[in-house]
Amino acid sequence: MGDDKPIQIFSSPEKNVGVNVVKSPVKLIILEMLRSSEMEFDEIVSNTGKSKSTVSVHLKGLREMGIVSYKPHPDDNRKKIFYINSKYLGSVNLSEQKDLEETQKEYLVNNIVNDDCDFNVLLFHTLRSMLIQEGINIDPILQATGNQIGKSLFDSLYDDDLNKFLTNIGEFWENKGLGKVSFDIGDIIKITSFDCFECGLLPKTGKPACFLDTGIFEALFSEYYNSPVSVIEIQCYTMGDGKCVFEIEPININ
Repeated sequence: MGDDKPIQIFSSPEKNVGVNVVKSPVKLIILEMLRSSEMEFDEIVSNTGKSKSTVSVHLKGLREMGIVSYKPHPDDNRKKIFYINSKYLGSVNLSEQKDLEETQKEYLVNNIVNDDCDFNVLLFHTLRSMLIQEGINIDPILQATGNQIGKSLFDSLYDDDLNKFLTNIGEFWENKGLGKVSFDIGDIIKITSFDCFECGLLPKTGKPACFLDTGIFEALFSEYYNSPVSVIEIQCYTMGDGKCVFEIEPININ
């Protein structure tokens, strides 16, 4: 049902506004479509199943918030192509709020405190679990944070030889207590991570959770190939897999 859609949060291009929170079910449907691709007005109307006047009002509201903008159609100046004009930061799903075992004192003591884990693990794990418990999704921010970390690490890990570069990443991962990683090199580089720092103790949600790692790998390999890469997590502890597996595929590499 429309009212059950997660509230979406976008950055604002206006310096003094901060963020925009979108709750309207119709606006959320429009934004979900525009996050996948740019669309003409008539396409939006057709896909929402709403009247032209309703869609027009909601698009006007999104434009006034600075979330959506438009440009003339390259083949017909009478038509407009709409696109998202701001950064998607995350969402809040009020229907998913529930108490999780992973946020309770007994779980934290047994799995982190008594295991002599670094206190930073306690902080990070508890924060992520509390966000999941409250239905708050900050995956885009985590991935952007990973991108910044990866760019900062690249020079210290780089080697012209791909195998040496991967060895450097693996040693860094293990030395910093991030887990143990192995690599399978082909047209797609497959990274398998055990004892994952990011998700090993998170609730089993059935969805991948390692967006910080994804962002780091994305930045490291984009810098290495000097071209964008696609990073997809296909297995994760939070999916019940007992390991995390990432597939990294260079884009537009000859």
